Amino acid sequence: MHGEQTGALRRDAIGLREVLFQSITAMAPAAAVAASIPSGAAFAGGSLPLAVLVALVACLFTASCVAELARELPAAGSVATYAARGLHPAVGFLVGWAYVFVEMLVPPLLLLQLGFTAAGTLHAEWSAYPEDLWWPWALAGAGVIALAGYLGVRAAARLGTVLGVFEVLVLLVFAVLLIGKAGSANTLSVFGTSHTADGYAGTAGVFAGSVYTVLAFAGFEAAAPLAEETRDPRRTMHRAVLGAALGIGLFYVLTTYAMTVYFGPDRFAKFGASGEACWEGVARASFGLFWVLVFLAVVNSTIANANACANVSTRTAFALARIRVLPGLLATLHPRHRSPVAGIAVQSAVAVAAALGLGLAYDPVTAYLLLATVIVTVVVGVYIVVILSCSGHFLRAGRAAFKPVRHLVFPVLGIAAFIPALLTAAGLPVFDFVTELTAPVSYAGPIVGAWLAVGVVVLLVLIRRHPECIAETARVHLDAYDPGTGRQDGTVVR
Repeated sequence: MHGEQTGALRRDAIGLREVLFQSITAMAPAAAVAASIPSGAAFAGGSLPLAVLVALVACLFTASCVAELARELPAAGSVATYAARGLHPAVGFLVGWAYVFVEMLVPPLLLLQLGFTAAGTLHAEWSAYPEDLWWPWALAGAGVIALAGYLGVRAAARLGTVLGVFEVLVLLVFAVLLIGKAGSANTLSVFGTSHTADGYAGTAGVFAGSVYTVLAFAGFEAAAPLAEETRDPRRTMHRAVLGAALGIGLFYVLTTYAMTVYFGPDRFAKFGASGEACWEGVARASFGLFWVLVFLAVVNSTIANANACANVSTRTAFALARIRVLPGLLATLHPRHRSPVAGIAVQSAVAVAAALGLGLAYDPVTAYLLLATVIVTVVVGVYIVVILSCSGHFLRAGRAAFKPVRHLVFPVLGIAAFIPALLTAAGLPVFDFVTELTAPVSYAGPIVGAWLAVGVVVLLVLIRRHPECIAETARVHLDAYDPGTGRQDGTVVR
């Protein structure tokens, strides 16, 4: 396998459909519906549909900020470039440093979920299958993701589209069946505050539930790192980011409503991610073999999400490597597929090492919780910085570009929504519904702190020795691209 250290990613390789599903699959809709959103039921109870709706509105403020920046600054560096332009190149470097780190940890997170979901289900069906034999499934998933990434953005994006369509359709069909079976139990009262869990009456329960639900929206920005490989990126990125957040948000509202009215709003505080009172449990009890499709949708969702986030991590690493703030090896492209093959190799190695290392050292579920805490803490922090970058960029751009509502009001509201989510993800008991983290999940904070400390040291070294590299984090490489010749800075890119 040969590569080259110069050149650009393949231009105009994908369109709106592919990048839309890049963001959709990064949100892992089936896994979110089945696993993360039900965590809010312990607080919102049967008013969880209202909590999801509140979270959707809150996330749209942030998605609007990201979409505005994605239209103005189409770059593989995405959030790093936004922060560099909107705040300062040094901030852009640190955002990129943190973002590459956590996005590289998302595939092992999903491989762990793939492993323990598949092994647990097989063990439940056939007791002879060992419940702890999860790792072959994780390795198989890693192989599929690495192959798709190696074959280039078209292959990876098309895989994501197919997987994304399947998981959304399965859950939509199931939601329609649930609503139909609920019959006269269908009620709009679940969009009020009368069904919240004991101890969390009224708006307090809805607010607590919405904070946990906000975390299910993470990933809507995942289209942005594919900007340099997308047709008409300024228009397409804006539509993909907003479309994914709005479309999947409404999908969350519909599916949560369906399960709530079918299961019973006043019993819904006991609904969760496993056992009889969960999506697969309800499917098994009431819909026969339909549970197999629900199971496959969740498994599918783990692979699709891992694939999308591998695209994000390798493109962001490529963008930082070509300006020499990360090792130049990560900018190596395959001469035919134009895929960042060195980054894909590193991503695959990290995924296998983290999944097997942590999963065997602890157990796959504990390892999953540890990685999830690291990832969500950093991603929510990155969102807050990007929201600030939106205001900073458009305030600098002049009055013609600045829109007070989009570029000031929405950012303020977005930050207000994500600060409670950040505190919750980090396990900081500022609110009474936040659970303090215990070991080894509590190691997430020191891990994040250590990585950021190393980033600060690297930043100081680069500022001292290669300050021009840090300034380059603000560069939008497409601005130098000539679509008529297919060249950028003298390099043939087709």
